Amino acid sequence: MNISDFNKRAQFLKKANHIFFKRLQNKTPKNLDDLFEAAHNEVFEHTDCLACGNCCRTTSPVFNQRDVEKAAKGLKIKPGQFVENFLRVDEDNDLVLKGAPCPFLEEDNRCRIYDYRPTACREYPHTNRKKMRQILDLTFKNSLVCPAVLSITEKLKIQLEKL
Repeated sequence: MNISDFNKRAQFLKKANHIFFKRLQNKTPKNLDDLFEAAHNEVFEHTDCLACGNCCRTTSPVFNQRDVEKAAKGLKIKPGQFVENFLRVDEDNDLVLKGAPCPFLEEDNRCRIYDYRPTACREYPHTNRKKMRQILDLTFKNSLVCPAVLSITEKLKIQLEKL
């Protein structure tokens, strides 16, 4: 599925998925983490993130101080210079990229600082974490950005349709 088709599908399913995630928040199955992890593993068996790169084109990770230091090291610049060149403080007082797409995204969707990328990028799309209930709002938002998250969501909707 190309990005244009994905975006249309994600928008078409947006309302239903929003309702689904709200229901999950209100009536969370005890095995929610296990269900997410199983769906995550199944979807990522046949997902090539390098074929997409939509997350890097449209969103920004949050950078903590350790992330800043690692990324700066990877670029062989000082942390202060990294912040000045690439980051801004957002409305939540978090350090994020100044804009999208990510300045480290290469034409082939590879990351120029892959070995030094921030934790948020390492853990993206966050669908195989523990305590998934705590990040259901984020997961809903990611279903509008990441084709894999949308697939995971659709699998879970089928499994939990009686919820």
